Amino acid sequence: MTRKFSRRPVVGVPCDVKLLGAHPFHAVGEKYIAAVEGGAHTKPVLLPVPRLSDGGFDLERELDEIFALCDGIFLTGSLSNVHPRNYGGTDPREGVLLDEQRDALTLDLIRASVARGVPIFCVCRGFQEMNVAFGGTLHQHLQETESEKGYAPRFDHREQKDDPLDVQYGPAHEVELTPGGIFEKILGTRTISVNSLHGQGVARVADALAVEGRAPDGTVEAMSVRDARAFALGVQWHPEWKYWENPVSQKLLRAFGDAVREAASVRDTEGR
Repeated sequence: MTRKFSRRPVVGVPCDVKLLGAHPFHAVGEKYIAAVEGGAHTKPVLLPVPRLSDGGFDLERELDEIFALCDGIFLTGSLSNVHPRNYGGTDPREGVLLDEQRDALTLDLIRASVARGVPIFCVCRGFQEMNVAFGGTLHQHLQETESEKGYAPRFDHREQKDDPLDVQYGPAHEVELTPGGIFEKILGTRTISVNSLHGQGVARVADALAVEGRAPDGTVEAMSVRDARAFALGVQWHPEWKYWENPVSQKLLRAFGDAVREAASVRDTEGR
């Protein structure tokens, strides 16, 4: 008996470039792969980022090849930060980890995904990339800035690195969602509790983006792309962490997966 094959929709996950010993590796944290596969019920495929030293990177061909393969895009968090030259920021302090190879792909990939109606979900660094991709700016050291006008005093959004992981990724503060926004519709509530493990944050919100949620100190925690044809959301927290224990994470990943499945169905109907 021949088993009928039904493909899972494919979600592209751009890699980070990390030094392991003396050698650079393209890598994605397992927790993100697990969330894309188990939470969104899609097939994660890791996307290498350009080797800038080669000098032969063809961005348009790269994007065409990615979209020929992928039905959705998931942008992960990372220990690295977006290079401030991408948003006109001051030079980074010594010791700040950057990843210009990732920047060279993801900023254009975000814009192209939205333009082509490809579902995209952006987490932590990905959330910050989404803002930068559309012309927004970042606070490089969020804890050193004043809180947003009309909100509580700024607090430190960074994790305590000596704490156990379950403590680092545990509930840290509430997020008040925008009334009538996309997140409120997906989650069915106005207030959620999230983890917090970031030193940078959104400063000026890009005009193309809508704020969907803020922390008590006014820090932007959730955004959507205005008038996007498909799912195009980002969050500053980490919904991938033990998503199976968190109803908010489950709902967000399921909504992303549903959007990817719909996009894949349309592509299969029209012919890939």
